[in-house]
Amino acid sequence: MEELLSYKGKVRNMYNLGNNYYLMEASDRVSSFDKHIGIIPGKGVLLNKMSAYWFNKTKHIVDNHLMSYITKFSLVKKCNPIHIEFVIRGYITGNTTTSLWHHYKNGCRNYCGLDIKDGLVKNQKLDKPIITPTTKCDEDKPISKEEILKQYYITEEELEFIYDKVYKLFEFGQKIASKAGFILVDTKYEFGRDENNNIILIDELHTCDSSRYWIKESYQSRFDSGLEPEKLDKDCVRDWIKQHCDPYNDKIPKLPESIITKAYNSYKYFYDTLISSQ
Repeated sequence: MEELLSYKGKVRNMYNLGNNYYLMEASDRVSSFDKHIGIIPGKGVLLNKMSAYWFNKTKHIVDNHLMSYITKFSLVKKCNPIHIEFVIRGYITGNTTTSLWHHYKNGCRNYCGLDIKDGLVKNQKLDKPIITPTTKCDEDKPISKEEILKQYYITEEELEFIYDKVYKLFEFGQKIASKAGFILVDTKYEFGRDENNNIILIDELHTCDSSRYWIKESYQSRFDSGLEPEKLDKDCVRDWIKQHCDPYNDKIPKLPESIITKAYNSYKYFYDTLISSQ
């Protein structure tokens, strides 16, 4: 299929089928710190199922590009992507330089054009979710709503449409996750224009790669004790890497089997629990 490969991203491969569709492959690659950081065998199949579950559950909120899927492959509509990641956060947390907590602990009180109040601590719930978009380039950079309108081919009406859908998708995702015993902490959404110029949801949705999930039952007690929450996402991989190198300047060391297994098992536990709770 190499001759059909039209795009190879940090995690996904896109194959041009020569009509109005792409074949999207969810690989086993793991990305963070704006680079490829390792391989988790079986991750692509698992996260593709997870994303398909959410795409099918959220059609009442906004249309999406998914037509069908099997194993790690998805048949998707061709779209012109809007090159912005619409990140929404319900808590102040993170351990990368693009995280809200990183900027906040270094004194930032206005992020993506939004004022952030003083006195917050890591992993604290925000008064209400906030949208903090980032650019999609070699290095993701925060960008405000006003800057998007100036720098991107998008109207104010279209941007308001996207913001409305982002809030509704996140609220819906949090409700479903809570029912399963999880907290949807933050996530990112991507949008594109289809052949009729309609804005639809693309890429992936509410996976453990694109989102942070914590165990709901233990969150408050651990927060009150100053402990990190129990996590069900790729933060265990990020945490291990940060303990063993400077991920922005050093070569990323090979992930040990224990971390690979831990990440895969947490993804699988999340998916199995999510499905069984519905």
